[in-house]
Amino acid sequence: MAVHGRLSVCGVQLCNEAGEAIQLRGMSSHGLQFFPDCVNTDSLVALRDDWRADVIRLSMYAQEGGLETDPVGFTAKVNGLVDDATALGLYVIVDFHVLTPGDPNINLELAKSFFAEVTSTHAAKNNVIYEIANEPNGVSWAGIKAYADEVIPVIRDNAPESVVLVGTRGFSSLGLSDGSDETEIIDDPVTFDNIMYTFHFYAASHGADRRAVVARAARSLPLFVSEFGTQTFTGDGDNDFDSTTAWLDLLKDARISYAMWSFSDGRETNSTFLPGTCAGTDFTGNEVLTEAGRYLRSRIRTGVGNPNG
Repeated sequence: MAVHGRLSVCGVQLCNEAGEAIQLRGMSSHGLQFFPDCVNTDSLVALRDDWRADVIRLSMYAQEGGLETDPVGFTAKVNGLVDDATALGLYVIVDFHVLTPGDPNINLELAKSFFAEVTSTHAAKNNVIYEIANEPNGVSWAGIKAYADEVIPVIRDNAPESVVLVGTRGFSSLGLSDGSDETEIIDDPVTFDNIMYTFHFYAASHGADRRAVVARAARSLPLFVSEFGTQTFTGDGDNDFDSTTAWLDLLKDARISYAMWSFSDGRETNSTFLPGTCAGTDFTGNEVLTEAGRYLRSRIRTGVGNPNG
């Protein structure tokens, strides 16, 4: 925030307060209900100072033991973490994590109440980005757009200038997982200002064919990779760092911002921290990181991803 100030969308780019195109680089939490201790002041300080990252994504699952089970408690947790990130000068993405069920319209009223509360609490802040539907699936682009047309005005009531991320069809694949592509969005875009569209990839599952589509789509649409992994789409299995490097090189060239999944200490290979790390207070250096964590820390710090640190 100290460098870039309030963000906006200018053309197909995310731009800083001076109107310059920028790329945010950072991490996404796992579900806050699954790993409640992994995002805190200590880990955010490490992300900012040790990793030299500038954005954290807070994944608030709508279901799966998440928001709907305790709306008051989980909303308060999100609000507290937004405050923590803001105090450290980080940008923060508030992610309404739709996954199962995949049609965001099923959660329309929950989304409206959640974003009304969060945007009201943080109306004076310039560093908050709102992601309204993580990975829509089993739903058409028209259905996603109808949901966006209902939820975005709720956000705009309190945060009229904030950047809003809109999930795309087929698990935020620009429709590729459903046999479509970016043309359905270009032909029928969300009509609000300061909108970006999300694309997610998992490097061991998604390769050159999808990179070609993203490179093409980025010439017409403002894109934000709000989630990616170095392994398969299951979040587990072997890391594919060659594919990851090709992806991140593309995102760098196109100035597409990203957040890697996930800032957690689970046993899957997509976890950043070694198991047990989040029970402590030390989140700094390679010693607490998995292979995937070491790769991305190196990439952000030096421009070259090194899984050995």
